[in-house]
Amino acid sequence: MSRVGKSPIAIPEGVTVDIQPNVITVKGKLGELSQEYSDVSFDLQDNVLTVSRPSEAKDHKAKHGLYRALVNNMVEGVSQGFTKELELVGVGYRASNQGQKLDLALGFSHNILFDIAPEVKVETISEKGKNPIVKLSSHDKQLLGWVAAKIRSFRKPEPYKGKGVRFVGEQIRRKAGKSA
Repeated sequence: MSRVGKSPIAIPEGVTVDIQPNVITVKGKLGELSQEYSDVSFDLQDNVLTVSRPSEAKDHKAKHGLYRALVNNMVEGVSQGFTKELELVGVGYRASNQGQKLDLALGFSHNILFDIAPEVKVETISEKGKNPIVKLSSHDKQLLGWVAAKIRSFRKPEPYKGKGVRFVGEQIRRKAGKSA
């Protein structure tokens, strides 16, 4: 039995769930998300959403946990939202934004201009003596993770000095340099 799939999803106040054949839509104060589904069924009673599967087949077991997790992230996203913070570690690394356009100086001969999706809010924090931080927030966890991974891919942290774009709190596996 799927441990993730069988746990119920509590629907907070202000969040509405619309279950149609093959599409589930969640609306809240931060936005609206929809997800296609197959091979599972949803049951909403007393602000508690449960997911059930038709059989014990391997494919049905996998989708049971998958769709429960996706819908739970949708409910959490439209009610509270998600945030990710990226830290720019390196001499001369800077970040600034004008609206939804992120301008990154990451040690290349040119600055990187990155257009961010309108669903993701971007904020840059630059304090003297500290590494610049790019703060991303959205109601869509999947899109937020993709945008953060794309920004990180411009200059991944390297193992010798630890320079690059990393998530706040991320541990980088360090290597020893040359030994004379």
